[in-house]
Amino acid sequence: MQITKGLKRLSCLLSTFVFMIGFGVFSSDRALCLDGKRPNILFAIADDWSFGHASAYGCRWTDTPNFDEIARRGLLFTHAYTPNAKCAPSRACILTGRNSWQLDEACNHVCEFPHYFKSFPEALAENGYRVGMTGKGWGPGNARDAKGKPRQIAGQPFAKIKHKPPAKGISNNDYSGNFKSFLAGNQATQPWCFWYGTTEPHRGYQWQVGINNAGKKLSDIDVVPSFWPDNEITRTDMLDYAYEVEHFDRHLGIILDAIKKAGQMENTIVVVTSDHGMPFPRCKGQAYDYSNHVPLAISWPHGIRKGGRRIEDYVSFVDIAPTLIEVAGISWRASGMQDSPGKSLSDIFRSEKSGQVNIERDHVLIGKERHDIGRPDDAGYPIRGIVKNNKLYIKNYTIDRWPAGNPEAGYLNCDGGPTKTNILNRRRESGQDTFWDLCFGKRPEEEFYDLAADPFCTRNLAVNATYRSDMDALYNQMSSELLGQKDRRILGDVNYFENIPYVNAAQRDFYNRLQRGEKVKAGWVNPTDFEKQKLD
Repeated sequence: MQITKGLKRLSCLLSTFVFMIGFGVFSSDRALCLDGKRPNILFAIADDWSFGHASAYGCRWTDTPNFDEIARRGLLFTHAYTPNAKCAPSRACILTGRNSWQLDEACNHVCEFPHYFKSFPEALAENGYRVGMTGKGWGPGNARDAKGKPRQIAGQPFAKIKHKPPAKGISNNDYSGNFKSFLAGNQATQPWCFWYGTTEPHRGYQWQVGINNAGKKLSDIDVVPSFWPDNEITRTDMLDYAYEVEHFDRHLGIILDAIKKAGQMENTIVVVTSDHGMPFPRCKGQAYDYSNHVPLAISWPHGIRKGGRRIEDYVSFVDIAPTLIEVAGISWRASGMQDSPGKSLSDIFRSEKSGQVNIERDHVLIGKERHDIGRPDDAGYPIRGIVKNNKLYIKNYTIDRWPAGNPEAGYLNCDGGPTKTNILNRRRESGQDTFWDLCFGKRPEEEFYDLAADPFCTRNLAVNATYRSDMDALYNQMSSELLGQKDRRILGDVNYFENIPYVNAAQRDFYNRLQRGEKVKAGWVNPTDFEKQKLD
C-alpha cells in the first residue's frame, strides 16, 4: 500500500514537473499537484458586500448557504482586505495584483485603465485559457489598449440571457444562466476562467424587500454598527441589503451546481469575495474596517490540502492575481504582468493548519486618492493606512476637506439611501449629531483603532499619547513599504492623482458648476442629500 502511494505521488510530481516546464514555471518550490491538468477558475465577486455578513461568519440576518459551502469545502478567511474601498480601484487591484497607488490613473474612480497594466484574465487568455465574464467586471471607467481599442480585461462578456428581477433595483441579468451558456461552449480539454460579478448589493434597494419578500424581522439583526442610529429605518435598510446579498448567493449556488453536473468541481478553484464594504455611511469609499475588510472564501478540492479551515492570515486583493497565475502554471514573468507586491496563497493551500498559517502575513496596506465627484476643483481625499495585528492606523493628508464630499454637493462619496437620509435629517433637526460627525464630519490627521475592542472604529486612540510609539511604528512600516512600491504621494508628487480628469466629461468640475447654478445631476444620491448651505 505504501509503495503504491509512493508511486502515485512520484507520478504526480513528475507530471506536474513536465507541465510546469511547458508553461514556463521554473520554481519547484511552488508546485501543486495538478496531475498535469490546469485548474478551472471561477472568480465570484459581489458589489458592496461587507465582511461578516455571511452565515459562515455567524451572521444571523444574512443567509448564504453557497458561500458557506465554499468555506466548508475550502478556506474561510477572516482578515481579507481590499487596498481601496471603491469599485474601480478595488477591482483594478484584483485584476493586476498591484495596490491602487501603483496603478497611475486606475488609482482613481471613474478613470482610464492604463493600457500597460495587463489583467490576470488577459494573461490567462494568452496562455490557453478560455475566459468569460458576466455582470460587473471592472469599472466604472474606460479600458482600452494602446491603439484605443476596448479591452475585455475581465473576460469576454456573456449577458444575453435575462430574467425577471425578484425586486426593484436588482439586475435583469440572469447571471447563472449566462454562466451556463459559457460553460456549454467549453472544450473538454481546455481550462477556463469565468468572472461572475453581480451589481448586487449595490444600491438602490426596494424598501422593505427583506421583510416582505424574505420574511426577515428587524429583531434578526443582533448588532447595528455604533456609527449609525439603531432604529427601524437603519434595520430595515440593512435587511434590504441582506436580501440582495442573498440574490448573489443564490446565483452562486446555481453556478456551482452546473460545475458539479459537468464533473469539473474537483479541479475548479472557486474564489468568492466582494470589492469593498456595504453602500452605507462610513463604509464604502472610506478607510475603516467596514470599508476595506471583505468576505473571502476559496475552495479547490484538488489543490487545497485540507478543507474546512478558518484562516487568520492577513491577505490582500493584490495576492489574488499572483495566486491564480501560479495555479495556472504560468510564471509571473511569462504572464507579461507588471511587478506585484502580492504573494501567492499557495503556501496556505499546501498547509493543513488553521488560524495563522504564515506569521509573515500579519498586515495589509490600505489607502485612497480620488473617488466620486463633489469637492471644489474635483479634489480627492487622500489616505494611506495599515492594518496589522488588529490595529488600524490611518493618515489623512487633507484634513481641511470633507471626507465624504462637500455637504452642499450632497456628500457624493456616500451613496444615497434611507440610513444616510436619516442621519442627515437628525443633524438638521437637532444641530450637531454624533452619527453625522462619525459618518460625514471632518477628521484629524491621524487615526488609530484597536479593532478587537472597537471593530466599528468609533474611538480614535490617536488622541492618547500612550499609543504614540505604536502609531509611530506602524507609520514607519507603512511609509517604508509605500516608498518601496514607488507611491507617488510618498515620493512627493502629491498632485498627480488629482490632476487626472474624470473620464466622463459630464461629471468634470461638478462642484464648481453646481455652485454657479448649473443644473447638474448625480444619480446615485437623493435630492435631499444636498445641504442648503455650506457647513464650514
